[in-house]
Amino acid sequence: MPVTVVATMTAKPESVDTVREACKQAIEAVHSEPGCDLYSLHEADGTFVFVEQWADADALKTHSTAPAVATLFGTIGEHLAGAPDIKMLSPVVAGDPAKGALRP
Repeated sequence: MPVTVVATMTAKPESVDTVREACKQAIEAVHSEPGCDLYSLHEADGTFVFVEQWADADALKTHSTAPAVATLFGTIGEHLAGAPDIKMLSPVVAGDPAKGALRP
């Protein structure tokens, strides 16, 4: 069963560019990880949001210990305004299934 994750990080005002570039560098490596169905970065006012979908819980577990993640958090840790907020989400079925759910 696919697993959806939303990870939100807020950069310190002087570090927005540094955090953005580090996140962009991580994306290519993460896209190559087994079970990565979606790993998309969004930004507003220095807040970065990753929307992720993993093939299953095992793929997410592997991702959480992957070199790209360690490098990313090692690079941006001191540039964040606080701890990242990472949530594993379950779908709520409603409306048109084609528009109401992420697709693998």
